[in-house]
Amino acid sequence: MGRSRDRVGEQFLLSRPDAQGERLQKVLARAGVASRRAVEDMIRQGRIRVDGEPAHLGQRVDISDARITVDGVPVPVAPGLVYRLLNKPSGVVTTADDPQGRAKVIDLVPGEPRVVPVGRLDMDTEGLLLLTNDGELVHRLTHPSFGVDKEYLAQVEGNPRPAALRTLRQGVRLDDGLTAPARASSPGEGLVRLVIHEGRNRQVRRMCAAVGHPVTRLVRTRIGPLVDPRLKPGEWRDLTPAEVAALYAATASSPAGAPLSAPGESTGGTDPGVGYDALP
Repeated sequence: MGRSRDRVGEQFLLSRPDAQGERLQKVLARAGVASRRAVEDMIRQGRIRVDGEPAHLGQRVDISDARITVDGVPVPVAPGLVYRLLNKPSGVVTTADDPQGRAKVIDLVPGEPRVVPVGRLDMDTEGLLLLTNDGELVHRLTHPSFGVDKEYLAQVEGNPRPAALRTLRQGVRLDDGLTAPARASSPGEGLVRLVIHEGRNRQVRRMCAAVGHPVTRLVRTRIGPLVDPRLKPGEWRDLTPAEVAALYAATASSPAGAPLSAPGESTGGTDPGVGYDALP
């Protein structure tokens, strides 16, 4: 009997027009958080907050300015936000304006709404690049305090030996200081796979050169949880809501300075889950 009254009470809350806007369950389901029914369970569990306060069943939100978090992680719901994943080709600069008139990454995606590249790949580096107008996500993916990792596959001069890979894992002393620990392996002859969470200028190239293996070609294959081996150079696509949610979750679970080197990590073979197994 008590459970029945509880359900009646919940239905009352679900039907109560307590605010203008869209139902919170619908908003979060559209954002890729979970199904509406699952969102209701998360609300009951106290996992969802709106503008810093615990959410309640039947709540409506104004998506233009509501700040919604799930387990402390922001969920972007504002209208007009776009997230575009580009496979940057070589010879294109990562900038919104270039006085030299070179090809720019923003020329490869629609001009409206205006987006900015998240981080920077130098002109000769290829691979995955995110462009968005979500300032919160830009901050989280570029600020070193969040420590989201990026994975690169480098074609290098020579054949990396275990000692060189070990140095990459432990940290390489560059002219701007010691690099943070990285994950490093050699998936094939003349190849280095490197995972870092810093964003220094030309960092991967400088790290490889410092251990005696200058880079001849460099491709970024992963940004946090994002991989897409099917995206051809110069092509782009919109992220799914689930991918955006995964990016935000990655900023909450990858604190800067956390060790990236796993004990006993292999010096060869192919790491699981990586989009590119070899340079094309």
